[in-house]
Amino acid sequence: MFRRVLIANRGEVAVRLVRACHELGVEAVAVYSTADRDSLHVHLADQGVHIGPPPAAASYLNIPSLVAAATTTGCEAVHPGWGFLAERAEFAVACEDNDLAFVGPRPESIEVMGDKVRAKRSAAEAGLPLVPGSNGAASLEQVRALAGEVGFPLLLKAAAGGGGRGMRLVTDPDDLESAFQTASSEAEAAFADGSLYVERALVDARHVEIQVLGDGEGGALTLGERDCSIQRRHQKLVEEGPSPAVSPELRAEMEDAARRATEALRYRGAGTFEFLLDEHGRFYFIEMNTRLQVEHPVTELITGIDLAQAQLRIAAGEGLPATGRAELRGHAIEFRINAEDPARDFLPAPGTVTRFRPPLGPGVRIDTHVVDGYAIPPFYDSLIGKVLVWAEDRPAAIRRARRALTEFELEGVPTTRELAIDILESEPFTSGSYTTAFIAETGPTLRSLAGEAE
Repeated sequence: MFRRVLIANRGEVAVRLVRACHELGVEAVAVYSTADRDSLHVHLADQGVHIGPPPAAASYLNIPSLVAAATTTGCEAVHPGWGFLAERAEFAVACEDNDLAFVGPRPESIEVMGDKVRAKRSAAEAGLPLVPGSNGAASLEQVRALAGEVGFPLLLKAAAGGGGRGMRLVTDPDDLESAFQTASSEAEAAFADGSLYVERALVDARHVEIQVLGDGEGGALTLGERDCSIQRRHQKLVEEGPSPAVSPELRAEMEDAARRATEALRYRGAGTFEFLLDEHGRFYFIEMNTRLQVEHPVTELITGIDLAQAQLRIAAGEGLPATGRAELRGHAIEFRINAEDPARDFLPAPGTVTRFRPPLGPGVRIDTHVVDGYAIPPFYDSLIGKVLVWAEDRPAAIRRARRALTEFELEGVPTTRELAIDILESEPFTSGSYTTAFIAETGPTLRSLAGEAE
């Protein structure tokens, strides 16, 4: 195992990784921008290195500064977490060029799976089913021709990135040209690449993902699924596992497909295969995330396997905790708590947290970097914490989640806590019948989105 690891991230993810390091007896070195000088991850780490001013481009995205921080503090490895540089092949290469182990996949895996077109091609070669669409980046005229074959609705997607940027749903042929131009411009601004590909949009679909661990030599472990269908603007709000839409037979089929792909790709570290599940129970590969996911604790709770520690062990050459399929137990639900105002179209709400009282009790887990008096900076992602619950079955998990969210107190800034309660108490969620259209269809009936929350 490593002696010292640099955590190339901030906030909640950095706190999570510092703790994983300490539980393995590994020293953790934090990095921080000027805005994060007093953040919790800096206080918990064994050392802290200032890497630049608040803008991410000058700090958390500054590869030379991060590599210098690792080498000057005697680190043997770098863990990127998620976001920022976690899926940038050039960062993995820079680490390896400086004799630093990159806690994640090989650079070539990041590069291939980060290019959505190449990722689809690799997935198809590994036997994964694909949503009907273009074989690669497509021009507007090619999209028009494909629309004549597969019909509407269509989904335009950025070829060079994800996270909902450069993505547009097109339901009317008359809107195709304007949607294409808008999506291409957005993709160019976000990824310096305006190329798009197109897929048939699946109506009433579920977004279900399979967690995997690979040893880089062809060994693989699958760890069940997470349902991430409740989203706003393609950003996840609630995740749960196992999915209420997945039968034991379908789970085995999806995990087997993900295992075969992990083995074929000789994938190293933690990764997630994301699928769309249609109303007939057919699943289609949409992308692979070559990193730890925000929602990874759902899998940890239902498998008992610490994914962050597993990443470190794999990177240190200690191999997988097991191979095959992990045994699942109970049910877990995660609610993302963002510093946003749901009633104002999820407008980010930086500010000072004047009171923070997280829920406690059996089966409750809180992942956060927030404390009383914490000043949420305006420069970064709005996620300030995650409330997770585990129970023996889904009805018990829902009851426990209701209790935990009701106990949760965070004052000083608007958050999505009330929205989480509204979602939890909605009929589509309690029945398990929700789809990716949940916010569009159910949102108008939720008090928090209508501006009626207390």
